[in-house]
Amino acid sequence: MSSFAPDTRTTRRRSLLGAAMATLLSGCSATAALDKLVSHRSYTSDPGLAFGPDPRQRLDVYQPNGTPPPGGAPVVLFFYGGNWTRGERADYRFVGEALAANGIVAVVADYRLSPQVRYGDMLRDGALALQWTLAHARDYGGEPARVMLMGHSAGAYNAAMLALDPRWLGEVGLAPGRLAGWIGLAGPYDFLPIVDPEVKVAFGFPGTPADSQPINHAMARAPRTLLIAGSADTVVDPRRNTEGLARRLRASGTEVEVRIIEGIGHVRTVAALARPLDWLAPVLPPVLAFVRGEALPPG
Repeated sequence: MSSFAPDTRTTRRRSLLGAAMATLLSGCSATAALDKLVSHRSYTSDPGLAFGPDPRQRLDVYQPNGTPPPGGAPVVLFFYGGNWTRGERADYRFVGEALAANGIVAVVADYRLSPQVRYGDMLRDGALALQWTLAHARDYGGEPARVMLMGHSAGAYNAAMLALDPRWLGEVGLAPGRLAGWIGLAGPYDFLPIVDPEVKVAFGFPGTPADSQPINHAMARAPRTLLIAGSADTVVDPRRNTEGLARRLRASGTEVEVRIIEGIGHVRTVAALARPLDWLAPVLPPVLAFVRGEALPPG
């Protein structure tokens, strides 16, 4: 074989990556593409659990195999993106697997979407999902005191608002102080005025209040924060959103870690969590270190 012939494994991997990223971008099911890359043997699943009466108020749990550590494993509740108008928890099994394979109990939740509801009801769904997660963490070997939120894109917005604006958790008798931290991947935290037609509907623009923006809720004693974005993200500006929120949080005295990863865009920031795709970008290592309470790797 010629030394210049393409490696078939590399070609196949890139082909599957292209299919997976295309489906993530389009909002269609990414399961068929990503499931070919992601192990089914690294976790025990408990899917389709209700945290409310609506069919969209469902979540899946990914429990690490083996005996939980003394005191219980860390727990991450993940919210996906999709412009607040689309998304299915089953498409993000790769996130649950990546975390569970590394000893973290992962919960991937659906939430109601626009135009059925507006952003406030989406946040209420997130608060209910967190309430469920805290109540059931020990059932899956997790420790309620080590529960974190994580989200990508619109899901990072949801996580940010629950972690920073106490109104939403307050409605279910909780407070941001119950969180061990939160992680935002390529999140929109400061996006008024709204130009995207779908987002306008989700946020009732032009009547969108300023207190809908996470950046306006940077406060003292906010939970520990990890913000990750790609320098080449053309969907959500990392300078205005990720770096802007980080500055506000640091000014308030919050512990913040930031990773702006050179050369990657919006979708790759979450696709790189899939363990077979971790060569795409160093996203998973800082996430794991942050959840475990360890020093983040240089970045």
